[in-house]
Amino acid sequence: MIARHIKPMALQARRLYVEIMFQVMGRALQAVSEVDQDVQSEVRVLPEGFLFEMMVMPDGSGLIVEHIGDGRLHYHGDTAPRPVDLSIQFKHVAHAFLVLSFQEKTSVAFANDRMLVNGDISFAVRMTRVLNRLEVFILPRLIASRAVKEYPATLNLPKKVLSAARIYLKVATHFVDTVRAL
Repeated sequence: MIARHIKPMALQARRLYVEIMFQVMGRALQAVSEVDQDVQSEVRVLPEGFLFEMMVMPDGSGLIVEHIGDGRLHYHGDTAPRPVDLSIQFKHVAHAFLVLSFQEKTSVAFANDRMLVNGDISFAVRMTRVLNRLEVFILPRLIASRAVKEYPATLNLPKKVLSAARIYLKVATHFVDTVRAL
């Protein structure tokens, strides 16, 4: 009897976690594109105005970022101003939870058919590299090495800490600005 009540609560907790992680990731993508030159060079290849969406199917949580030029991304929340150019969709909230809780690499989730890509696959690979770079900066090495395909050997601790601090500061500032706007 108690298991009947716990299962829906666990699903709600996963949904809430995924929703919060998408908000954090969207703001962090914007921040890392302002901080890291490697991310900027990856994003510069995308056309200006390019909209990227990551979401849970069919109408679950998501994030939308736009390339606004010069390798910078802008976070739009979960509402697109126009049709998106690239959409990465998790087939179920449980699949999104596995990836966003760093239990499964994005590449493994894709290989296990847990997600769909709608749009140019080369842009999807590029955005996956941007997401991996973000995870390398904002997560401890032990967790990041589980989350990304390959942890960069050239990233030293001082650069990681400084970049992470700048990203977290920008994310916090963006959250405060959003609250003030309400």
